[in-house]
Amino acid sequence: MEDNVLCSGTVGAIMTCPLEVLKTRLQSSGLTLRPVFQVQLGTLSGTGVIRPGTVTPGLLQVLRSILEKEGPRSLFRGLGPNLVGVAPSRAIYFAAYSKSKEIFNGLFVPNSGVVHMSSAGVAAFVTNSLMNPIWMVKTRMQLEKKARGEKKMNALQCARYVYKTEGIRGFYRGLTASYAGISETMICFLIYETLKKQLAKSQFASPNGEKEKGASDFLSLMLAAAFSKGCASCVAYPHEVIRTRLREEGSKYKYFFQTGRLIALEEGYAAFYRGLIPQLIRQIPNTAIVLSSYELIVHLLGEAK
Repeated sequence: MEDNVLCSGTVGAIMTCPLEVLKTRLQSSGLTLRPVFQVQLGTLSGTGVIRPGTVTPGLLQVLRSILEKEGPRSLFRGLGPNLVGVAPSRAIYFAAYSKSKEIFNGLFVPNSGVVHMSSAGVAAFVTNSLMNPIWMVKTRMQLEKKARGEKKMNALQCARYVYKTEGIRGFYRGLTASYAGISETMICFLIYETLKKQLAKSQFASPNGEKEKGASDFLSLMLAAAFSKGCASCVAYPHEVIRTRLREEGSKYKYFFQTGRLIALEEGYAAFYRGLIPQLIRQIPNTAIVLSSYELIVHLLGEAK
């Protein structure tokens, strides 16, 4: 079963890699904004005043630009570190979540919202702290823009370059934003566990309440996970944009709040949600599959005892 979860995680990482590259490019400060001209009416004479402005290119425009200038292989930049990190990150997360849940159940009301949020927060903190160097290399590779035929850095070369130019600290750029993103994990698990309780109550109240879990039950859990992730992502998404900016090479972005302030002043608050669409398309089904697979493993292990 663990091999199946690992396999599904690997396949998912490969299939959603282009979406992640598009999301990262949309989030970056290097995104080329399209110039536009806005016509504003004068207050006294009624004459129009033409003012220059910019518009953020859409998902399909960024995709077309990458395909034309860099080639289709660029849509899979950062796949290596992603494949290396996907299995250990999930293993660390769920192990930390289960252990934390045991501990917090002894401190608070068992299986309460506080327990779920605290457990998810601890698990995310541990996972982010351990996995940040891998995700840092992945983001750098995704941000690298090289024309067709130009040699691109592989993961090892990228890691060496980061170490040479920035030292060990370079691998932990964006970690503060990842810690801020723990709120997303906590919101997701709080909503998910609440929905899971409601589903369990409705199943118990039904005439066939004592029956074994079937496919429809796991489908319900998948939908609950998808809804939870969608809500959490929309609420906490700005930290993703800040994290990408912090990981850019030689950028003016140094600290979490300083980066947030610069983005708001220079680009407006809408910039905090650039790349949200590919993120939702990528993460919602991914989270639904992971959480339902986790529930299935727990269910089968419980039956085996």
